[in-house]
Amino acid sequence: MSERHSDRDRRRAREFDGFVAGAGGRLLHVATLLTAEPPDANPAAQRLLTASLARTYADWDRLRGEDPYDRTRQDLARRFARTAWRHHRTAGGVLDRLTPLERLVLVLRVYDAVAEEQVAAQLGIPADRVRAACTRAVAVMRGGPSAPRARLGTTA
Repeated sequence: MSERHSDRDRRRAREFDGFVAGAGGRLLHVATLLTAEPPDANPAAQRLLTASLARTYADWDRLRGEDPYDRTRQDLARRFARTAWRHHRTAGGVLDRLTPLERLVLVLRVYDAVAEEQVAAQLGIPADRVRAACTRAVAVMRGGPSAPRARLGTTA
């Protein structure tokens, strides 16, 4: 019996290692964009990704056809949203001019091409708020005037 578990555990570890080898770089980039850290100095992004990957690994056998990348990205977004107050200071990253909500929405909508309705459902906010945050974020990144900043967890 333990030999069967051992074989399953080895197979699970190989599958997960393959997933991390293929998607780890992109997921780290997503985490780095969310935390607004520079790519070469991103300890908060690494911690965020490690926690999300640990969760994905723990749930690996229960994914049942679900895309592990989507699952890990969703966990990254949830963890970031819960700890967004830690990432409000500027850190010198590409998106450090944005509020945490704007960064989260912009990364999900533009970088990972997640549908507006999915982002709204995942964050528990209306789709028009997602649209507004994305529009503000794009305006700020283009250097244009921005609307008043909305904090994560507040209503617009």
